[in-house]
Amino acid sequence: MDQRVAIVTGAGRGLGRAMALGLARAGARVVATAAREGAEVEATAALGGGRIMALVADVTQETDARRVVAETLERFGRLDILVNNAGRGMKFVSDSFMTEPTRFWEVRPAVWRLVVDTNVNGPFLMAQAATPHLLEAGWGRIVNISMIQATMRRQGFSPYGPSKAALESETAIWAADLRGTGVTVNALLPGGATLTGMIPAGFPEASRAGLLSPEIIVPPLLWLVSSEADGVTGLRFDASRWRREDPLAGVDPACWG
Repeated sequence: MDQRVAIVTGAGRGLGRAMALGLARAGARVVATAAREGAEVEATAALGGGRIMALVADVTQETDARRVVAETLERFGRLDILVNNAGRGMKFVSDSFMTEPTRFWEVRPAVWRLVVDTNVNGPFLMAQAATPHLLEAGWGRIVNISMIQATMRRQGFSPYGPSKAALESETAIWAADLRGTGVTVNALLPGGATLTGMIPAGFPEASRAGLLSPEIIVPPLLWLVSSEADGVTGLRFDASRWRREDPLAGVDPACWG
């Protein structure tokens, strides 16, 4: 990772912070972004041993997406890795979404648009801004952070479930578009409910004990963005099943396959 430069969106907390710090520990230089929580992403950078630059940027805005890529290139002179992690979850629909499902027709249209804009359009805008530079270099990694299929189909999980299903489609199509270029696109999911900012404050403490640590996603991420994974593209990896001695054991069946 010593020569690699990565962008990790939504890196102020949870999975994003864990991945940004994991990449930095491995030797990469990292641009960590957050849409509004400047103090949180600055805190992530402070833990990065001088290898992380914090930026406040909203991935739903084309100008912000292009600015993140431009500032990455200006600061570090290259871009190798894009991790699309920024996302909006079900807590924007209801604080009690885990116990009291909201039916799809009860979701406020503004909230639906917010979640879909962040989880579907955001990764597109970031990938669109980054890909020409990855293609020019002849090598690159795009990793889209997804979730288990059961959550995509869970009652009351609109619009979060549909937004991640769309991200899975983006992953497969982008991988096909980029096949043979040296740039790979894969989906990576923690493999279960994870202790992140998407879990509402009122979630029972007893249930919190069973949530996965965000750190679970770091080892498979580091493998996916390494040269060992050259040619591995269009797949979805379950971090809870991933094993260093057999990296492809973590491949999850295609969501609709």
